[in-house]
Amino acid sequence: MEIAELQKKAKQIRRLIIQMLEKARSGHPGGSLSATDIMTCLFFKIMRHNAKEPQWPDRDRFHMSKGHCCPVWYAVLAESGYFPKEELWKLRCAGALLQGHPDVKVPGVEVASGSLGQGLSVSVGMSLAGKLDKKNYRVYCMLGDGEIQEGNVWEAAMAGAHFKCDNLCAILDYNGFQIDGPVEYVMGLEPVADKWKAFGWQVFVIDGHNISEILDAFEQVKQVKGKPSIIIANTTKGKNVSFMENVVDFHGRAPTKEEAEIALKELSDD
Repeated sequence: MEIAELQKKAKQIRRLIIQMLEKARSGHPGGSLSATDIMTCLFFKIMRHNAKEPQWPDRDRFHMSKGHCCPVWYAVLAESGYFPKEELWKLRCAGALLQGHPDVKVPGVEVASGSLGQGLSVSVGMSLAGKLDKKNYRVYCMLGDGEIQEGNVWEAAMAGAHFKCDNLCAILDYNGFQIDGPVEYVMGLEPVADKWKAFGWQVFVIDGHNISEILDAFEQVKQVKGKPSIIIANTTKGKNVSFMENVVDFHGRAPTKEEAEIALKELSDD
């Protein structure tokens, strides 16, 4: 896909997020919308994967460490053909395929996630497994900014650098808000880029909504040798839905039917 096609696809993913959360009357729109452009680039341009063969041994691996933002992942997987889109409308229903946090029963999901702070450790393990098996797949791990306040993240960061996991790329969805408010207020992260550099990582800082910058960063990551990489993506919570942008309430509140109608109108192709 080219840039214009990826932009169009990202808008469709955002519409699906709004629709599934409104039907579920539950879920996390803010961080799902902030991660949409990155997820779209990953699954429709960057990653090697096959919806018809989810366990293809040479596939690139993706792990959503901030598991509560699975609506964007589910939407991307459905658009990629991993399961019928009709499953999206059963989000968070008892017994349905798509639960409130990712589960390995879902085609395309490598590892269950939900407890924050653990995903980078899992991804380091995937990276090392690839090296031991002499596979050339890459591992991508999306982290939330509030999530990296947790100590386990930094233990994994040390391990990734120590073991020279150059097939590993973390993505920080740096939208500035977590459930309790602004990240800067709860526990500030700055200077976040310098911290990752000090832990031995190659750091790229981008506009997480600029498709060209996203693609360029992922291509640069592939050239890094001897160390893992992190893309610090500056994003907007609730991106492209005016009344959700930078509103902490929409970290974990689904839109009402009326709000969904407004959001879908803003996200229309008209």
